[in-house]
Amino acid sequence: MHQQGGTIKGALDSIVSNEYVLPAIQREFVWRPDQVCALFDSVMQGYPFGEFLFWRIAPENSKDYRWYGFMCDYHERNNRHCDDLGILANRPLTAVLDGQQRLTAFNIGLRGSMAVKLPRLRWNNPDAFPTRFLALDLLDPPDHDEFGNRYTFDFIDPDRVGLDGRRLWFRVSDVLSMENGPPMLHWLLDKGLDNQQLDVAFGALNRLHHVVHVEPMVAYYEERNQDIEHVLNIFIRCNSGGTVLSYSDLLLSIAVSQWTELDARDEVHGLVDELNQIKDGLSFNKNFVLKAGLMLSDIASVGFRVENFTHANMSVLESNWSRIKEALLATATLMRKFHFDSRIIRADSALLPIAYYLYRQGVPSGFDNRVGYADDRRKIWGWLTRSILKGSGIWGYGVDPLLTALRDVLRNAPDNRFPVEEMHRVMAQRGKRLDFSPEEVEDLADLSISDRRIFPLLALLSPFFDLDNHQPDIDHIFPRSRFSQAQLRDAGVSDDRRDDFADCANRIPNLQLLSPNDNRSKGDAMPADWMREHFDDQARQHYRDRYLIGDVPEQITGFMDFYEARRERLQERIAQLVNSV
Repeated sequence: MHQQGGTIKGALDSIVSNEYVLPAIQREFVWRPDQVCALFDSVMQGYPFGEFLFWRIAPENSKDYRWYGFMCDYHERNNRHCDDLGILANRPLTAVLDGQQRLTAFNIGLRGSMAVKLPRLRWNNPDAFPTRFLALDLLDPPDHDEFGNRYTFDFIDPDRVGLDGRRLWFRVSDVLSMENGPPMLHWLLDKGLDNQQLDVAFGALNRLHHVVHVEPMVAYYEERNQDIEHVLNIFIRCNSGGTVLSYSDLLLSIAVSQWTELDARDEVHGLVDELNQIKDGLSFNKNFVLKAGLMLSDIASVGFRVENFTHANMSVLESNWSRIKEALLATATLMRKFHFDSRIIRADSALLPIAYYLYRQGVPSGFDNRVGYADDRRKIWGWLTRSILKGSGIWGYGVDPLLTALRDVLRNAPDNRFPVEEMHRVMAQRGKRLDFSPEEVEDLADLSISDRRIFPLLALLSPFFDLDNHQPDIDHIFPRSRFSQAQLRDAGVSDDRRDDFADCANRIPNLQLLSPNDNRSKGDAMPADWMREHFDDQARQHYRDRYLIGDVPEQITGFMDFYEARRERLQERIAQLVNSV
């Protein structure tokens, strides 16, 4: 509900008494001294400076969150963080959702100080951060400058307060305890001003006193709904300002306030960087890490909901952090082993069951390459590949309940093996089946090289390829260079068939996995010529059988017959592979 404005002095009194507090979702104070000065000038000129958004916390709910006080004496090096007020139980509070920077600026200007680094001095130099106070030059006539300012505010050293050459600096904080009228006049008369100076100075000082003590400047909207999800939505809408805020941004802020030994923000951001360095093309983010923390810590629900980020849950997350970190790094290492990147794995939620499995196993050393784990690696690879081939339907809508159900399966696995059969069953119960209809198989047998699923499908079709030790190339059986309009015309392909030839050249019936060396040696040779050159009769037949090549025409005019025949063979093999666990 909208409320009539209170005074700036009243707002500061509420800050001093910790009635006005900051929730953990708020960022730190970031304004520069010139911005503070500009705000005070706007107030003096009577300009509106925006409505505040307050959240009225019922006394019985105040203990559920951690609260912070407003910055008063800002020091760029030594005091940049708001004071932790801890748990404020059983008392009504007003949390500031929008307006923190402005209220903090008033608090610093009227009660505190700023110590900002001077240029050209080192950070470890104690003289680099002089403590300065907001002051108003009472003798500067209120005329507009080129920026629209009328009053001269500045942060100055305390020894400059009073007459300083042609300036009369008044320390703004003194106005809080100064009564208007005669006390102000007496203060000015003590400075030995002439009548003209006295008139200008009294006008400025009286105006400052009036806007701080009298005018109802602080208009606000008060939200009384106690549902934190509702309040977060309001906060996001009010504070996005062109940069989209996400629940993960807000929840990470809550985690920061709850961890006691580690810096949650540094840990999460550092882990994201470390994960993405394991393999080019991985693209993890803080959302993935936070959701992994919820899942691996066995917090009731995997969802990004505030009730999951309680003090108790965050304490569990912090205590388990080193093992969670190891499990996520092992998962990313396994993806490198599989040659999967973010283009293939569009939804990184698919990796959370794998990370949870490794976490429950204690992150076995050498899981990605030791022979003893080969069977589990094969099961994990097969399960993940099928979920990728299914497209976005698996890891789209309803992913949080799915992850929670899969976690239950993994936690209760009887033999400590990756329980792929039970995972298939539980996924099917939730409409996330990993078996494929004939129509889906037909679609897979037509995949284009541009489809993100092409590499996992080719790898599934090539179990003989040593993926553990080699990064394969995707090769065109009939070289792509042979499918230009000019090449096809010269080869005798009719005008009405050339587009079909060119389209089919980039689909899976004309694709295979080859080692980089074999791919380079093949170059743009026709497949029949290359096979004759590299294989004897027996080896050539073995090659055709393992790749389902079949008969290979000598000329490109026979390409479409080859394509259709291999497509049928691939479709039959794909149906067998994707529908067997």
